Amino acid sequence: MYICKIASLEEMEQKWDYEIAQHPGEVNWTVWKGEAIEGARTGRSVPYYGVLDGRVICEATAAPLSGLPQDAEGTDGRRTAELCAFRTIMEYRGKGYFSRLMAFMLEDLKRRGYVKAVVGVEPGEKTNRDIYRRWGFDEPAGTGTETYPDGTVITVEFYSKRLG
Repeated sequence: MYICKIASLEEMEQKWDYEIAQHPGEVNWTVWKGEAIEGARTGRSVPYYGVLDGRVICEATAAPLSGLPQDAEGTDGRRTAELCAFRTIMEYRGKGYFSRLMAFMLEDLKRRGYVKAVVGVEPGEKTNRDIYRRWGFDEPAGTGTETYPDGTVITVEFYSKRLG
């Protein structure tokens, strides 16, 4: 059975330990684990998990928009959420599980009073961009950069979608 849910801190610990084990020696994952758990613990972000037969197979995070360009109507971080940290275990990709998690997440954010969601994608990630477009993220919302804990800097294009 597949369910979508908001993750507990204990589930996050287990999932992040799995991710760190999949990326040995990569400092980013350890730093991201601390940031993700602290964000969930303090209410600055909401972790969403897709769980199949008791195993977390996909995940995403939502956080109030911060530091991204505002849209023409001036939507701010109190009503716009940035969606990030999309991951699906390889063997479960392409089977619709993450799409169901995305639908669950967007509906939950709408119930929480958010009116818009934003996703970021690196310019060369055509497959991800096409997927986001199918989910309705087709309104350009600016460009920016992100710096990883190891110093890597990436360019990110942001796209938004109205909720409701």
